[in-house]
Parts: sequence; structure tokens; C-alpha cells
Amino acid sequence: MPATCEQPLTLHKEKVLALKDAIELLSGKWKFCILLNLYNYGTLRFKDLQETSVGITPKVLSKELQELEENQLITRTVNNTKPVTVSYALTPHATEIQPVINALVEFGLKHRMKIKGTSS
Repeated sequence: MPATCEQPLTLHKEKVLALKDAIELLSGKWKFCILLNLYNYGTLRFKDLQETSVGITPKVLSKELQELEENQLITRTVNNTKPVTVSYALTPHATEIQPVINALVEFGLKHRMKIKGTSS
């Protein structure tokens, strides 16, 4: 939508920058899956996240979790157990992404049905 009197060019530029920030923050094929698993199951250990994110390698999972933690979307807790375990949970800030994830899931389901020819 072109900038109008109601939406000055500076506001439009701010929105574009905000969108770019959000895309960069959530880029990668696994971040949405990790966040969705934490929404669905609550606090999870590393191994549980690896099992629920089918196909992710431990190295990639570690990298994605580190980036999510650096961006304050998840917390990392080292549990005083033997052996030591680490668990991950969503921050309150991360709950703001839930509607976006839900919308992407809905779109993905509809798109799969359309491509498979089961929807009009």
C-alpha cells in the first residue's frame, strides 16, 4: 500500500524496518517449530525439543536455542540433577508471537489441502 496522508512515508519506513527485524529474529527453518513446541508442551529439556522437532540436528538446535535466548524469547535453566539437565521455556515476551505462529499453521494447513487438491 503506498504511503498516504494517513500513513506518512516515515511511518511506512518504520513498519518496513520493524518487519525486517521480526523476520531476521525468527529466520531459519527451526525457530517457529521450537517456539510452537514450547507453546504446546511448556518447559522442555534439550532432548525433548530435539525429539519434537523431527529432523533437527543437535548442533542446529543448540544454535537456534542460543539465538532465541539472546533475543529474550526463551529462558535456559540448568537443573541441578545428576546428570545435569538443561530445560527451556518461553518468556512472556515470546507469547506475543503466538498469534503469528497460529496464523502460519492455519495458512500451512489450508495451503497443503489446496496443493493436494482436497480444497476448493
